[in-house]
Amino acid sequence: MSAPPGSIRWLFWHELKLLWYSAGAGKPGKPGKPQRRPGIAGLATAALVWLALHGVAYYVIKRTGGIDVADPRVLVAVTALLFGCMTFMLSTALKSSVMVLFERGDLDLLLSSPLPSRSIFTVRLASVAAGTAVMYLFFLAPFAHAGALLGHARWLAVYPVILGSATVIACAAMLMTLGLVRVLGARRTRVVAQVIGALAGASLFLLSQLFHYFSSSMEARATAAFAQAFAANGALGAASPVWLPGRALLGEPLPALGIALVALAAFAFTAGRTHRFFVHGLQQAASTGRAARRPAGGVRYRFGRSLFATVLLKEWRLVVRDPHLISQVALQLIYLLPLCFIAFRRSEVQLPMLAAGLTLLCSSLTASLAWITVSAEDAPDLLMMAPARPWTVRIAKLAAAVLPSLGIVLPPLAWLGMRAPATALLAGLSLTGAVCAAAVIVHWCAQPGLRSDYLARGRSDYLTSILEMVNSLAWGGVTWTLTATTAAPSKLETAASVVAPIAVFLTLFVSWLLRRSRP
Repeated sequence: MSAPPGSIRWLFWHELKLLWYSAGAGKPGKPGKPQRRPGIAGLATAALVWLALHGVAYYVIKRTGGIDVADPRVLVAVTALLFGCMTFMLSTALKSSVMVLFERGDLDLLLSSPLPSRSIFTVRLASVAAGTAVMYLFFLAPFAHAGALLGHARWLAVYPVILGSATVIACAAMLMTLGLVRVLGARRTRVVAQVIGALAGASLFLLSQLFHYFSSSMEARATAAFAQAFAANGALGAASPVWLPGRALLGEPLPALGIALVALAAFAFTAGRTHRFFVHGLQQAASTGRAARRPAGGVRYRFGRSLFATVLLKEWRLVVRDPHLISQVALQLIYLLPLCFIAFRRSEVQLPMLAAGLTLLCSSLTASLAWITVSAEDAPDLLMMAPARPWTVRIAKLAAAVLPSLGIVLPPLAWLGMRAPATALLAGLSLTGAVCAAAVIVHWCAQPGLRSDYLARGRSDYLTSILEMVNSLAWGGVTWTLTATTAAPSKLETAASVVAPIAVFLTLFVSWLLRRSRP
């Protein structure tokens, strides 16, 4: 039976349909055309993958004889898995909150309708929670089903635990987003929330790298401390409340019921007590386009900058003003941090690894920025008709992609230069070549697109993505072989010293043959 128009069920069904249609965003459509739902091929692929996961789960559980829930190591592993999923849930929920509050652009119409604001906010919050939980249920539900078939019916607690965790995380993300609106304003909130989401998604990676960095000097003390904490009477013993989420995921009734009740309470509180503040935040978002103050002393026109500097600053400003691009680019920068930590350690073996890693990441970052500045240009016809030399505009756009990568990698290279000048010089030369080659490949081969299609650019242009990946790997190999100072190189190093330069030249040659015309 269909829900009556204007009811919460009717609105929620509409939100689910929007989530369903957004699942087809992997392949961007043509500008100006509405986005369609996922095709039959995509649905068939997802169904086959889900069935294959059921087969894998059944085979694994059958061979291992299930999971010994009485083993403390299993409890720790399951709890760590759930906490890890929660960090990624927070990243997804923050991005979804920004999208439903600011990006979709339909809330003004809904709030001007006779629908109560509480119903609108309740449905939006529920859609964020559902969208946050769906991916984790996709991968974990097959193991619960296989376990239930093999006599472990308690594993079906995956459904209430994952849905409850996603609901709590969605409530926290929505409250955080609305709190940022009140403190920073709607415009800054869009940027800050996207960056926080990227940090939440990469937090596990950073923590693991930091532990690896400090493990050489603190391994003995850390081992003793963990052994004491995990003892039967320790703070992290089997009876500790820290492991209640893991017990709930393993099917213990009371912990699972507790997570469900906490989720319902958090949802009721967030939906019932903050919908007015939600409306206030949206009104503030709608008023962000107010006119700026009149500058002191009147308007001043500055035409002293050259065409190169003007285009360069224009590209950087466009990137800074786009929260989605900032979050995705910042995610790549986050992964540079562990490599920078390695630079502060005295180890000759790690110097080539550091240089090669910096080359790979900076090449990937440059390719992303080059696609934004070159292929995602909003007004290519205007640039073509402008009374300016096209060569100068092209060089400025490529420089806007190359200079940030070189500026970011400069501090670790400077530190390396103080310890190993020759290695730093060779790494700097190779890294400069890598980022310049990445920008040129995108300039030659990348297809034009929209900035909103940044995440899907690899799916719509496979050839350019392959060339970018091969270029990064080849230059990483060149950097590694140049900075390796072993007296007797291994067979792998000898092969890399021959194959890597050839791959660099072949990649550039193929890219030049496949180049496109640019304005």
